[in-house]
Amino acid sequence: MAGSAELISAIAARRSVYALKKESVISDAKVQEIIEQVLLNVPSSFNSQSSRIMLLVKGEHDKLWDITKEVLKGVVPAEAYPKTEERLNMFQGAYGTVLFFVSRSAVQSMQEKFAIYADRFPVWAGHSDGMHQFAIWTALEAEGLGANLQHYNPLIDAKVAAQWNVDPDWELTAELVFGTPAAPAGEKTAEPIEKRFKVYGA
Repeated sequence: MAGSAELISAIAARRSVYALKKESVISDAKVQEIIEQVLLNVPSSFNSQSSRIMLLVKGEHDKLWDITKEVLKGVVPAEAYPKTEERLNMFQGAYGTVLFFVSRSAVQSMQEKFAIYADRFPVWAGHSDGMHQFAIWTALEAEGLGANLQHYNPLIDAKVAAQWNVDPDWELTAELVFGTPAAPAGEKTAEPIEKRFKVYGA
């Protein structure tokens, strides 16, 4: 088994990459395999397995961003929309999008089984959802892809559900855009570690 250095290296390499080409350095089958392995192995509270995922590539990916443009054109002021459309075109110019959802019924089932923690299960489902996002993002970048995470939900929820016959039980939480990098990520800054980490007893 590899040590932690390899994992930390992959985590450090994960960045928000916005300049993406409409191509992939790995096959669609490999992307699917990554997602399946993440779903099988990323933890969830009480093993609730509340995360759901949908992969859109090529023309299906383009449909998502056409939908997003349509929706936002109806809510963004006309004078501001050209800038918004420019950003959405950038996302559409990528190869694919991974959509993340949380199963409402999985959360409700845990709330009913463990009523004492009922108010915490939506929060814990969010934690698991975030871990799935991070794991897939990191794995795709380890394969040579670039990605960035977006949140156009709940604005696009209804039209996404209608387009892909999404189970009403699935609540959209995020959209991970990916493709072959056309340019590197911007410079990353970080708060001093001393402000963010405390140790006692070591």
